[in-house]
Amino acid sequence: MHIDAIENGYVIDHIPAGKGMKVYEILNLSSLSCQVAIITNAKSKKDEAKDIIKINDLIDLDMDVIAYIAPMATVNVIKNRERVEKRSLSLPDELVDVIKCPNPRCICNNESISHIFKLTDEKGTYRCLYCETKAK
Repeated sequence: MHIDAIENGYVIDHIPAGKGMKVYEILNLSSLSCQVAIITNAKSKKDEAKDIIKINDLIDLDMDVIAYIAPMATVNVIKNRERVEKRSLSLPDELVDVIKCPNPRCICNNESISHIFKLTDEKGTYRCLYCETKAK
């Protein structure tokens, strides 16, 4: 298999195997006009397998969304075919309109307001700001 090198863009690496498509979908990468490659079940030295996403454009990436889905992922910034930065991710303190509150009676499901979740512990538990329901 041959995938061209990235000229200017990102390589999202160390995504847990099977979560690459979730990252692809939630970042809406299908709407881009640039090259995007998704590699699933790649061999990994740290784990048995991992997913990788390569984006051949310097777009505005939502690092909080990536960190929520794959907190151990790294984001490599590529410029002129060289890695100029490697970003380690950490769970964001707050997520806005990334996940939907599972409580059907919550105000955010019945009014035109944002779905806001706060990180409540080191385990990665998020709770709705309005009703404190735990995110799934």
